[in-house]
Amino acid sequence: MKAENSATDQMAIAVGGPPVPAPPAGSPAAAPGGRVRGTLLATLGVVTFSLTFPSTAWGLEGFGPWSLVGVRSVLAAVIAGAGLLILRVRVPERRHWGGLAVVGAGVVLGFPLLTTLALRTATTAHPAVVVGLLPLTTAACSALRTGARPSRTFWIAACAGAAAVVAFTVQQSGGTLTRADVYLFGALLVCAAGYTEGGRLAGLMPGWQVIAWALVLCLPVTATGAAVALSAEPVRLTAHAVIGLVWVAAVSTFLGLLLWYRGMSLIGIPKASQLQLAQPLLTLVWSVLLLGETLPVAAPVTAAAVLVCIAVTQRARG
Repeated sequence: MKAENSATDQMAIAVGGPPVPAPPAGSPAAAPGGRVRGTLLATLGVVTFSLTFPSTAWGLEGFGPWSLVGVRSVLAAVIAGAGLLILRVRVPERRHWGGLAVVGAGVVLGFPLLTTLALRTATTAHPAVVVGLLPLTTAACSALRTGARPSRTFWIAACAGAAAVVAFTVQQSGGTLTRADVYLFGALLVCAAGYTEGGRLAGLMPGWQVIAWALVLCLPVTATGAAVALSAEPVRLTAHAVIGLVWVAAVSTFLGLLLWYRGMSLIGIPKASQLQLAQPLLTLVWSVLLLGETLPVAAPVTAAAVLVCIAVTQRARG
């Protein structure tokens, strides 16, 4: 038992220390050091997420959408399961499995599948900006699920950031709603639910265990889906396809969420969610550098507005 706890503690320390709940006033996590560490971890998570769409676009060069989602989830589950076995982590209590199922349905299955389907008919830039609404959606889900009550200033700044993202989206799409947009709005809802539940559970167990158990829980579904999809969709292994698959499996689906949930447990779900306002703009940069896409003229203006909103939400009292 002692060895088990020691190994688990080492993994928790490796990603920023032992797990703590969303910080109440006066708690150690609410101290400047805890806030800085939580903000840094959540920011690193956002950086890894910002590369997800370009990596998915690369993966789609060699895999079909269903194959890519299935294989990435299976590979991530193998990595997560290996970590759980090596560290001999105890199976979560029964009361946590419902929450883990929500995380799995939203983050492991729903969001990757819906965004991958959207990327079949849209450039990387368009989904990236639409998903910029995720911070506001997550904050709203958090308020409904956990009873969090951010200040009025927080909500005004969050809505302003979301409005900037919506304006950018409308300007780029010509005001029409496409099939890709339908997929993306569905992805927003399921991912926000998964983030909220994962952030809550990260206050009860190490963040890496939250995503690890969610991946393992979904493995029967993802393994079956991967097997069926691989038999039906052609596969062409190119350097881009392999690199994209490895990134979305090992980093986007596991390491990034590990950092993200840990950061949320330290600074709270609403404030962590607003850091994601920077994600669409980072993705636009990657789309230019890695995919050769043209950066929209309105991007710098949107970037400035969004960064101001991030600064306000991070200073607002929750």
